Amino acid sequence: MATKAVHVSDIPMLDQVPENAASLSLYATRLPVGVDVSKGGNNLSKFMVIGHRGHGMNILHSADRRMKVFKENSILSFNNAAKHPIDYIEFDVQVTKDDVAIIFHDNFILSQENGSVVEKRVTDLTINEFFTYGPQREASKEGKPLVRKVNGNVVSWHVESDDHSCTLQEAFQQVNPKLGFNIELKFDDNLVYEQDHLTHMLEVILKVVFEHAQDRPIIFSSFQPDAALLMKKLQQKYPVYFLTNGGTSVYDDVRRNSLEEARKLAVGGGLDGIVSEVKGIFGNPAAVREIKESNLGLLTYGKLNNYPETVHVQQLMGVDGVIVDLVEEITRAVEETKTRKGYGDVKSEEKEKGLGGSGIELSFLLNLISQVIRH
Repeated sequence: MATKAVHVSDIPMLDQVPENAASLSLYATRLPVGVDVSKGGNNLSKFMVIGHRGHGMNILHSADRRMKVFKENSILSFNNAAKHPIDYIEFDVQVTKDDVAIIFHDNFILSQENGSVVEKRVTDLTINEFFTYGPQREASKEGKPLVRKVNGNVVSWHVESDDHSCTLQEAFQQVNPKLGFNIELKFDDNLVYEQDHLTHMLEVILKVVFEHAQDRPIIFSSFQPDAALLMKKLQQKYPVYFLTNGGTSVYDDVRRNSLEEARKLAVGGGLDGIVSEVKGIFGNPAAVREIKESNLGLLTYGKLNNYPETVHVQQLMGVDGVIVDLVEEITRAVEETKTRKGYGDVKSEEKEKGLGGSGIELSFLLNLISQVIRH
């Protein structure tokens, strides 16, 4: 398929969530879907779509209603995501003070009480204390109103379809068993964790998984390098991926500062793959080949994954799957390719660079995306 000339100025900012599905139209092809990564490693033979925090994360200050339809990290969000042809849902797991694995993203939970914002660390709460926030299971009860801080401002956590908080066990029991779980092991970047403490929390999570997963596909992932390495040592049944910003942010821990460091950690620790911020991949496309040659799986996350075009480019690059917020729009675009055939070959020099795919000049697309990101 031939590409047409496109000016960067004609394209909206790619790191903004698009207001309309398939809002970029660089080309018409879409990608296939469906993969089982339960065996880990580089066995991913098909492209995978994963729902971020279920049906998508909540961006409370966004004018786009799609970012505030369902409460993120809730059974309601998970089951609505399951209505679409996705492979996995991704969600964040922490452990309460009394050793219950819960699903919640933020390190701190904030509530508006008596005109003041009260902030508490999630892992300092008991399960009963955690459940007092937000919508309650019993209609007659009223929970503490949840708020979030956005760019220093306090914003009410209002969504169109709200739901109460849930535990990891409840997710296993109440979500379609055919839907895979990408369980992010959530830890605070600003804390130093002793190995015994990390081990204890991981064992709490593993107990729930072993008791309730049955045949459900599972992937573990974590930004915390030591947690990822420990999880792999504690069990061999499920793949473990290292989460990284791919060099788009700088941390004190050098292992988190580049795709190359992520690859070395994964290889050295016997991990099964890497999950990178998509900008890291576009900024260093050669890293894809190096990661794949190391027999590692490669997934990405980030706002750019809400565009069918950038998702398709990643498939051509050899990325194994994407974590997305716009589940309905991306899966619909993905499904469209199932009836499309007849893609041409990429140029031979692109094959030699490990940028293989079909029907598109990949170097053009990568250059275009790079320019738009910097624009």
